[in-house]
Amino acid sequence: MRSRPWPRIPVAVAPEADAPAQWHRVLTLLATVSLFIGTRAVWTQAASRELVIAAVISLCYLSILVSGVLALTARRTRTLARLDLCVLLTAMTLTLCTFALNHAGGDEGVLTAQAARELAAGHPVYGQPWPWLFQHNPDVALTPTMNGGYDLTYGYPPLVPLLTAPLLWLGHGALAATVVTTGALLVGAVTLWRLLPVPWRSAATMVCLGFGFLPSYARLGYPAIVALALLIPVVVRWPRIGAGGRLGWGGFARAACLGAACAAQQLPWFLVPFLLAGIYAVRRGELGARTAAWVVLRITGAAVTVWLLINTYFMVSEPRTWASGVALPLTQNATIHGQGLVGLALYYTDGSDRLAWYSHASMLLAGALLALLVLFVRRLGPATTVLPWCAFFLATRSQDGYYLLMTPLWLAAAVTTPATSFARAWQPRPRFLSGPRRRAALVATAALLLVPALACTAVAATGSPPLAMRVTRALTTGPTAVSELTVRVTNRDDSALTPHFTLTTGQGMTRWWTAVQGPATLPAHTSAVYRLQPPGPVFRVPRRPGTRIRLRVFTASPDTLSSMDIRLPGGRQNVKDHPAVRPAR
Repeated sequence: MRSRPWPRIPVAVAPEADAPAQWHRVLTLLATVSLFIGTRAVWTQAASRELVIAAVISLCYLSILVSGVLALTARRTRTLARLDLCVLLTAMTLTLCTFALNHAGGDEGVLTAQAARELAAGHPVYGQPWPWLFQHNPDVALTPTMNGGYDLTYGYPPLVPLLTAPLLWLGHGALAATVVTTGALLVGAVTLWRLLPVPWRSAATMVCLGFGFLPSYARLGYPAIVALALLIPVVVRWPRIGAGGRLGWGGFARAACLGAACAAQQLPWFLVPFLLAGIYAVRRGELGARTAAWVVLRITGAAVTVWLLINTYFMVSEPRTWASGVALPLTQNATIHGQGLVGLALYYTDGSDRLAWYSHASMLLAGALLALLVLFVRRLGPATTVLPWCAFFLATRSQDGYYLLMTPLWLAAAVTTPATSFARAWQPRPRFLSGPRRRAALVATAALLLVPALACTAVAATGSPPLAMRVTRALTTGPTAVSELTVRVTNRDDSALTPHFTLTTGQGMTRWWTAVQGPATLPAHTSAVYRLQPPGPVFRVPRRPGTRIRLRVFTASPDTLSSMDIRLPGGRQNVKDHPAVRPAR
């Protein structure tokens, strides 16, 4: 009888000492997958007219596929680290290919390039309207203001025009400006990739270049991209700035980058108080109040010095227009727009006569968040680079660019500033917050800090439209073109209002319509008939079924919005009290 063989006992194979962590593999794979976003559209565009670029993009596809395989099969950490570099180079190549095809720029790029031309010619830069830039480029968006006009001047600090001026020889239009912003994004991506720990580097590729939204803003010429690139070395391991009471060359260099970022665009202005408050809290917990204040003072001094050096020429040559131009995004009184709470007045109600309260709520929320950071820095410290942007959700201009343009800073802080960095940070605890019921007192204090912003938000959201409208006559050319509207408007407010009309078919707004009949200012509690004509020969309505056509009326002083939905009749006809036209509620 033949004996049975002994069963084989599986032997556990010890993993290699240098094998990469599984999460590192997944992160590299996600960065690789993120490069697919938008690549097909670019390849399709290139294949029709730029075959060399199409061939390069095809090679990038091959690199993506090979990287996906190697990310899951690399046996050594060093091999996976080299693959992270390959993924970064592939992302940079795709970014450059897309830029080669689309570099015309948007409104900010066009204005920046024109500011650089004026600077190179020795002309004033600020306070100078350039309407021809938008007349010759109808696809470039305009920023409408509540008073019925447009912002046609340069309204950013001067660093980006200074960087753009030497590159004007590259070509006309916004090319020089978009070269600066796209180059800044690539430099920023490489800087973040280099400063992060090795296993996290693919996250930098993914956030800066992989999803496609930051490269698109760079191709439009947004100065905020330059500010982002300058903020990256500031934010990486920022709680270590001034450690031991010494700044050193590295600390002064980071303070200089902070000042230069503030001289590129206004968004860093909102981050500076949070960073300085966090640095003070960490240094005070380590060194005491006097030394911490001295560290923050030196950082502030270095940043302000660099900011002044960049702005000195303009402060001397055109002081008044420079001051108003640099503050323009805060004072221009642009029409409301964005994905924040202003959408209530834009899309879900018929408007509000309290739009200014959204701005009040935003400022109060920013102050409340700064106070909460100071009070609870040990808990909120890791979110220092995210907190400032929460206030924009309540602002009258709450578009998502204010959030996503700085998202690489979120990653830099998440990887390099863990909660342990704030374990010994100083937190103010007055007597009423340190008693036996301190937990309840802290919760009540936090709630009280947020109440003013919430109250202002409620006031703004519950406002009612001051103007009642009724379309009495519509001239259409076919089912998709409007050539004229006649609207009866009643001012229900207690003050005289100057209405400005526009017709929209989705988010955002079209250019102002011209009132060829009707009073410029409508007195309180009176009615008038306005005959409106579109900015072009006709206003085109999309053929999509269910398209929402919305008549909007803005006024300034006070800032109000009144809206109503209308449905246009088919064919060319005059409509009087047309039953399909819905009056305002």
